[in-house]
Amino acid sequence: MEGPDQTNPCAICLGSMRAGGGQATFTAECSHTFHFSCISTSVAHGNLVCPLCNAQWRDLPFVRPTSVPQPPPGHILQHRQPPPAHILHHRQPPNPVVVFDDDEQVDPASGPTGIRQTAPAGAAPNGAVVVNTHTECSAVARDSSSDNFAVLVHVRAPGMIENDAAPRAPLDLVTVLDVSGSMSGQKLALLKQAMRFVIDNLGPNDRLSVVSFSSEARRVTRLARMTDAGKASCINAVESLAARGGTNIAEGLRTAAKVLDQRRHRNAVSSVVLLSDGQDTYTSVTRRGAGANYEALVPPSFLRTDGEWSAPIHTFGFGNDHDAAAMHVIAESTGGTFSFIENEAVIQDAFAQCIGGLLSVVVQEARIAVSCVHPGVRVISVRSGRYESRVEEDGRAASVRVGELYADEERRFLLFLAVPRAEAADGNNTMCLVKVVCSYRDAATGADASVTAEDAVVARPEEAGDAERSAEVERERVRVEAAEDIAAARAAAERGGHEEAVGILENRQRMVAQSGDGDAVIVALGAELLEMRERVSTRQSYMRSGRAYMLAGMSAHAQQRANSRQMMQEPVPASGSSDGLPRMVSFRAVGSAAVQDEATLSYATPAMRAMLLRSRHASAAQGQEKQPTAGDDAHSSEPEVQKT
Repeated sequence: MEGPDQTNPCAICLGSMRAGGGQATFTAECSHTFHFSCISTSVAHGNLVCPLCNAQWRDLPFVRPTSVPQPPPGHILQHRQPPPAHILHHRQPPNPVVVFDDDEQVDPASGPTGIRQTAPAGAAPNGAVVVNTHTECSAVARDSSSDNFAVLVHVRAPGMIENDAAPRAPLDLVTVLDVSGSMSGQKLALLKQAMRFVIDNLGPNDRLSVVSFSSEARRVTRLARMTDAGKASCINAVESLAARGGTNIAEGLRTAAKVLDQRRHRNAVSSVVLLSDGQDTYTSVTRRGAGANYEALVPPSFLRTDGEWSAPIHTFGFGNDHDAAAMHVIAESTGGTFSFIENEAVIQDAFAQCIGGLLSVVVQEARIAVSCVHPGVRVISVRSGRYESRVEEDGRAASVRVGELYADEERRFLLFLAVPRAEAADGNNTMCLVKVVCSYRDAATGADASVTAEDAVVARPEEAGDAERSAEVERERVRVEAAEDIAAARAAAERGGHEEAVGILENRQRMVAQSGDGDAVIVALGAELLEMRERVSTRQSYMRSGRAYMLAGMSAHAQQRANSRQMMQEPVPASGSSDGLPRMVSFRAVGSAAVQDEATLSYATPAMRAMLLRSRHASAAQGQEKQPTAGDDAHSSEPEVQKT
């Protein structure tokens, strides 16, 4: 961040504003700059307008008073001569402690936690969480046992009510925006347009704070409610952003942490959105073998405590020059998603999809508890992706921490059980394996709830050769194994084994194709693997976009949550391929207005798709050329989202 204009003195003390003079400075919303000590003293005396232009300020400098140590009883005060003037001239004053406890109060009608908010169409809870179990097959022969019997636990969050008066959980959102020199020009213009869309779609009880960073970080707006006046103020602040300086991601996140940690009031949902197009050049990151300790970029208050995150950081890598590994770690370590915005023109769509989810949180602190029913059954392992899971030492119980769920969002977890032979004493032809309970908090009401699934039961006949196999379990097994191979291919590419990486993805694509039988999820997964094969095939393509694309895919699969990544190429398969795999004979580039293929929207909820559709309509209304895609027709039945 550049220093203030050296030709203009401080309007209060008329002293020099030259950089390096030992004085902290404050730049107001009206863009006028003062010595921090001068303007904070002026504000302390009740002057809440700019001394130069009389603009009314909403974001005020504030220095928390510090107590002055008192001498002990009986201490004799000694008068000392002041140091010479030349020493005073070079002495550095202490940095002021700025406290961000000036957040606007949440709606008093919402109660102390601000948990009632008028919802847009399709953004209010409808019913309870639904939990189901599926066994990998309907029967196991009585004389048989299994050490790896799969049971799928399927959780689905409540749907949405199309009712403008229905409640939803309001949001506290902090956007951390890169305004370094590389963001100048079209990039910054697109970012401002995307932020206008975000601001326009927040409700009057949602609160937003904008933080910008370059060489340093600055809180541009306090955490304020998005009333008409709040929206106007935020839009003006965003429009004033200018690109200059370096990239200090860590300082931007530290400022965001202060905004959330020091707020006096809290909405039910909190989140951070981080966008950057570059690499942090101000923070020392310790190298650990082939990797790096990118968690050094994340303030401690964002990291998991007691199994929960304070606020997820959803990261957006903008263009091909950002640090994808750093952005992925920041998201993964805080419970957020990492999105790769390769096509810079779709930044608004990427933000729209993200806030479509954040504005539809219906479940918080969800937890799955599994207990074995039959005395001989044991839990061997749990496949839960990023979600923390635990198996008790005796194998008789297990748990998964799920956390927040958007409306209509689904989670699937595979349990692998040890199932014993059926004894004659069992007395019947069925065996009850496990009991599954989901406990959670309703985000809109704050009430605790619990749902119990029907017990997972398997038949135990004398013969089970014709037992029906579960398509749901098979589909999830294919998805989990594909996600593991994507991670393995990425690891191979990182060590330079690009041919090995292509081989891993090609083998997995073949197995996916053989298991699909036309299933839409499997077809989409195959298309994603094909895209990754091309991007990982050479060092040049991997460094240009392959790493970011694969990390974004890993983020989506590990969390079973939609993020943004564009399939910028469409495969044109060759005819007569002997192995059933599409041949990458040629690729035709999709235009810059292309949006995500359905393969990248596999986890998108109706609310996310509806907000994405609204973004496309808004862009079209602004006269931007939007190329229609197959996905648009598929989503045309989504409910129209009304403005809050």
